[in-house]
Amino acid sequence: MGRRKVEIKRIEDKSSRQVTFCKRRNGLMEKARQLSILCESSVALVIVSSTRKLYSFSSGDSMAKILSRFEVQQADDTKTSDLAETSRNYLSHKELLEIVQCKLEEAKSDNVSIDFLKSLEEQLKTALSVTRDRKTELMMEFVKTHQEKEKLLREENQILTSQLSKMKKSLETEDVRGVSPESSCGKNTPETLLLLK
Repeated sequence: MGRRKVEIKRIEDKSSRQVTFCKRRNGLMEKARQLSILCESSVALVIVSSTRKLYSFSSGDSMAKILSRFEVQQADDTKTSDLAETSRNYLSHKELLEIVQCKLEEAKSDNVSIDFLKSLEEQLKTALSVTRDRKTELMMEFVKTHQEKEKLLREENQILTSQLSKMKKSLETEDVRGVSPESSCGKNTPETLLLLK
């Protein structure tokens, strides 16, 4: 006697439904484990019961690693499909050449002079040149301000270094005179010097 085919529909009896859930969940997890071993694949399985209890299985890698790889793959697939969609919106080289040819023919028929087109091209070149010059000027100003900040920071560093060396010398002279560093550390000594000792 073979197995009878089970009709796939919601099981009305609550206890039968729970038993079926447990058996099929365990079977599904076992199949996922076998798939990961047989095919050397990463498998992540998440099951949420009707009582909102979470069951999960992951092979080899942790669940977080598998899901992060999946998210990266999804993002790459989305970018690829967006790129394909965008490229479909652009015209091919042949179509662009045909459009330019039509525009030139319209210009001839409308008696637009070549001189006008040349002057338009010169205006565009001039505008581009001015824009590049302005961008270069802004970059130079940016570099100059950073150089000035660097100079100020170096000067401040030199001042602090000289102050530190003076303080070390004064502490050494006090040690030589027989004054203990502990007794000389009064209220006037900065807290950082106390830490250095």
